[in-house]
Amino acid sequence: MSTPFPTLFVSHGAPMFAIEPGLAGKRLGELRHELPKPDAIVILSPHWMTRGGVRVTASTTPETIHDFGGFPEALYRLQYPAPGSPALASHIVDLLRAAGWASELDQTRGLDHGAWVPLMYLAPEADLPVVQVSMPATLDSRQAWKLGEALKPLRDMNILLVASGSLTHNLYEFRGRDTAEAEYVKQFAAWTHQALKARNTQSLLDYVEHAPSAQRAHPTDEHFLPLFIALGAADEGFETKVLEGGITYGVLAMDSYLFDSPRHGN
Repeated sequence: MSTPFPTLFVSHGAPMFAIEPGLAGKRLGELRHELPKPDAIVILSPHWMTRGGVRVTASTTPETIHDFGGFPEALYRLQYPAPGSPALASHIVDLLRAAGWASELDQTRGLDHGAWVPLMYLAPEADLPVVQVSMPATLDSRQAWKLGEALKPLRDMNILLVASGSLTHNLYEFRGRDTAEAEYVKQFAAWTHQALKARNTQSLLDYVEHAPSAQRAHPTDEHFLPLFIALGAADEGFETKVLEGGITYGVLAMDSYLFDSPRHGN
């Protein structure tokens, strides 16, 4: 490639996103036609958090993990049979160790719903190798950024790096079928959009202090941290493309962001 592959922060919302695509699913489906086809996908999700280091899936046929309960039976019948790539997984472990992260292969772990649900829209044929990287349980925003930096070389290998989380994630206020959009969700999403467009990375890293209703939007931060992983893998001059996803169930902002930052060939 003459330019690095973009990185992507995707809001995966609730498991029902798998069968209720809405605007977010439509935009992710459109994105796959706009981007060049990658050779593989590397994805991170807050539904796989590990202690004692970073783990990397090394199965040749990672299973589809249905890590949720109480949803319609149709969800549990869904499968995402993408192949794995042990060779790529080994390379990722090498990259992480070189950057100072304790890391090891995981031969048995499959893909959790934070990974396979958005991939059903991004790569519905499930024909691209997929490797999932765990998120350390002790991450904060700056450490998440550094984890993204460690994975940055993958972009020069024609690999799409996807950091899957949620722009807002307060399940204490989950409203089921209620479509009334909470005002604080709209404000937090708008602030994030503006900060990304302005490349105001310091405010983003300290979002709890600066963003409106930050702690209400994210009572715990694991679903917002993937944004910093995607940013860490981008360059300082990143350009932000917003993939508008609307708000589902009143409290889940579903916007995703593509960060394109070519470094050479310009």
